[in-house]
Amino acid sequence: MRPQLKAREPEWAFTQVHRRHFLASLTALGASGCWFRPGQGLLNPCLNPQPPDRLKSHELAQQAFADLRPEYLWDDHVHLLGVGDSGSGIWINPAMQSLAHPVQYTQFRFYLNASCAEKDRADHSFLLRLLALKQAFPVASRFMLLAFDHSYDKSGQRRPDLSAFHVPNEFAARLHREYPEHFEWIASIHPYRKDALEALTRAAKSGARAIKWLPPAMGMDPGAVLCDGFYEALARLGLPLLVHAGDEKAVHGSGKQEFGNPLLLRRPLDHGVRVIVAHCASLGQGRDLDKGPGGPWLSNFSLFKRLLNEARYEGRLFGEISAVTQRNRAKGILAELIETDAWHSRLVNGSDYPLPGVMPLFSLRKLRREKFITTAEASALTEVRRHNAILFDFMLKRLLRSGSKRFSPSVFESRRIYGQPEGLPGTQSQPQQGAG
Repeated sequence: MRPQLKAREPEWAFTQVHRRHFLASLTALGASGCWFRPGQGLLNPCLNPQPPDRLKSHELAQQAFADLRPEYLWDDHVHLLGVGDSGSGIWINPAMQSLAHPVQYTQFRFYLNASCAEKDRADHSFLLRLLALKQAFPVASRFMLLAFDHSYDKSGQRRPDLSAFHVPNEFAARLHREYPEHFEWIASIHPYRKDALEALTRAAKSGARAIKWLPPAMGMDPGAVLCDGFYEALARLGLPLLVHAGDEKAVHGSGKQEFGNPLLLRRPLDHGVRVIVAHCASLGQGRDLDKGPGGPWLSNFSLFKRLLNEARYEGRLFGEISAVTQRNRAKGILAELIETDAWHSRLVNGSDYPLPGVMPLFSLRKLRREKFITTAEASALTEVRRHNAILFDFMLKRLLRSGSKRFSPSVFESRRIYGQPEGLPGTQSQPQQGAG
């Protein structure tokens, strides 16, 4: 049954006891060198996701949606969150709910708060909030929901001990079937699975728009021969691969940061797979594998740029700009993405929700100091964020400037990368079956 939406402020995921444990664990989190650095508030206040009329009619809100085709506004990076308390099949590693692992525990509490999930019905309240957030966008726009597979070892065995969480393909596919006017979905299939090709076929038949990987956390090596059969199937089916590159800080799992090296993506590209690099590999360093396994360490972003500038990958390699405005990204990366017009046709927008609702991850004051936004824009965005984290993320990127340059409107019309929207020429209907 489709839940009824109500404009109310949900209970927070933080009880009084949880709040004490949460705050106590911040010391351990800071000592670990993780991303926590308070700046403009600690917790998401979870106000009504429909901003007040004065904000909705604000000239900056109008500017954010100007010159865009609503049916192409597809946010390609929306995570599903929960604890499996609704029969969704979502599974969370026990470490993320245990004070014995203070960093993971605190991160997960931030994610619950960022998505305004209620402690006693996390799955249901997450979905209610997500639907309400979507209502602030044009009717024709969509959110692309991400499934998330377990980690597997090279023998094809599932490794829950090395998995951060699991969101089943069938759950994401079901939400698309129930809310086709709001959601598309992206499957997640580990290539080491013994049934990987069968699962890929099921996902394609169920309308999956792409496959999502997070190699450092999920433990797959994108450059491994073991993936070749999967790449051949992806190319044959015409499904893109939305793959994280660069260091991974938000999710632990397998902890294989070396698998985030952008140069490993030569292998799927050379198999003819359309590859969308999440976050434009904007964090951390990797070996220059083009010079061998002992090559010098370079920024992952510079390695991604090398691939982007190779003519043979034009039309096949794309960059996704989720997370590039977070405070732990370098100013120079954001400026270069904005200023390089030639890249804009190959950039795609995603929010990485619920991370825009993790208050310490973003600093509008920093962006204002670096002249990416004005004081007036920072003020309006601060207020929007308290109501709607995805709208905040979208408006922020639309308002960014570096000198006289801004992101082209095409960057935000993400659907052009994934194929034709329903109802437009070139659409092919997808059978709605179980995704497995």
